[in-house]
Amino acid sequence: MYDIRNIDEFSVGDRVSVAKTVTEADGAMYIAATGDFGPVHVDEGYASTTRFGERLAPGILVAGICTSVLTAELVGTVGVSIRDCFWFTGAVRYGDTLTFDIWISGIDPENRTVDWQASAKNEEGVEVLKADATLKFPRKKVIA
Repeated sequence: MYDIRNIDEFSVGDRVSVAKTVTEADGAMYIAATGDFGPVHVDEGYASTTRFGERLAPGILVAGICTSVLTAELVGTVGVSIRDCFWFTGAVRYGDTLTFDIWISGIDPENRTVDWQASAKNEEGVEVLKADATLKFPRKKVIA
């Protein structure tokens, strides 16, 4: 978990799949840290009047879990994000267990970049998040 891995250790197609339940505590910590007090996330009365009928977890929280799985389970901590594209394709409710599938889709050794993609699905198999992003790695190999 959170290993130091260099760009020459990856192959296109490397992948990981991890399940995570999005909890009320996850939401509370994210909201407190960011100040994202959008009523659909914190106000049950308001959220009940929306098309969702209940509070939702913030989409960027779900994207953050995705990038955490990426670094903890697949690419390690050496690369830094230089491009992140997330599509929020479905609602995530507190208590939903999401399965994050993340894979390396491209490697450019000359530019020291790794492209990765991801899909997160809920228990019903509905995709709730898609990602397409790029990491940049250092010129010199990092040694632990």
